[in-house]
Amino acid sequence: MPASFDVGGRIIGPGHDPFLILEAGINHNGDMNLVRQMISAAVDAGADALKFQTFKAAEFVSDPQQMYTYRSQGQEVTESMLAMFKRYELSADQWKQIVSWCHDAGIMFFSTPQNISDLDFLLSLVKLPAIKVGSDDLTNIALMRYFASKGIPMMISAGMAYLSEIEAATRAIREEGNQNLAILHCVSSYPAQSDELHLNKMATIARAFDVPVGFSDHTEGAVAASAAVALGACIVEKHFTLDKNLSGPDHWFSADPKEAKAWVQAIRNTYRSLGIGEIRPTGRELEMRKIARRSIVAARDLSAGTVLSLDDLTFKRPGTGLTPSHLEHLLGQRISRPIARDALVTFADLRAGEPHE
Repeated sequence: MPASFDVGGRIIGPGHDPFLILEAGINHNGDMNLVRQMISAAVDAGADALKFQTFKAAEFVSDPQQMYTYRSQGQEVTESMLAMFKRYELSADQWKQIVSWCHDAGIMFFSTPQNISDLDFLLSLVKLPAIKVGSDDLTNIALMRYFASKGIPMMISAGMAYLSEIEAATRAIREEGNQNLAILHCVSSYPAQSDELHLNKMATIARAFDVPVGFSDHTEGAVAASAAVALGACIVEKHFTLDKNLSGPDHWFSADPKEAKAWVQAIRNTYRSLGIGEIRPTGRELEMRKIARRSIVAARDLSAGTVLSLDDLTFKRPGTGLTPSHLEHLLGQRISRPIARDALVTFADLRAGEPHE
């Protein structure tokens, strides 16, 4: 079984409650009022963490003429990728405020650093519980090595990946001495459709790399995430917005507060439903057995000394006496007392000195 590890006081791994992350990403639109409302909504939804993205656009987009087309407010929008991301940059003071707000609200803060400088900046503000690396940087081995060298638990998404690419990233992280790693299966489509999810990939990843696995949920609704948890996902994340109609590339397919709350509840209920593998009645089932199961009772009034036959016995509720499976142990035995019709027949009713099995 993959080794578990601690993320901000939460144990991540098989046998532990799934760690649920709402991905604020850039859905704050650079507006601190939206950020504060998102923190409150994430807490209300019951998420374990709220994750952002920390970047300086000019450090990961080189060409101001590179265009990006996305859906926003029901329209197709095309604009400069660099200009778009610059709108969502936050200042050092704003990040300090966000960290403080998350702490005060009681929800775990972390962020995906886009570059080495972004991680260094985040670490100057807060002790990060984990470092999340998106699918876009899975093959950025130099970045992986630097992140891993900090000794902080890592979660890496594996969208768009070949197994060899996941292997290279995992090897680099472990070579830096960082063994606290989870790999999130991801489908980099927005939104992802059911027929492209292939959730069984999680088992392949777990076997290949001996790590806790997770699911980066880009679907609509909670079905896929619930299924992922049933299949062993220890971490699940989902894009989150206050309003699908806000301007921006990610809002329309992100979960709004009502959907986020339903998503969290569905996953929690799914995990609770998995329970244990041991076959035995639950506490409530033990009570239901008494009501629903049958006991051996007298089929008619029986006098003392009767040698019990099939005609003397029948099976009726409640199930508080001998079960029908005990029938063979009563047949041919002589009873020591009268037994009224429909009364329970017990081993104590058998005549002393005439053994029963």
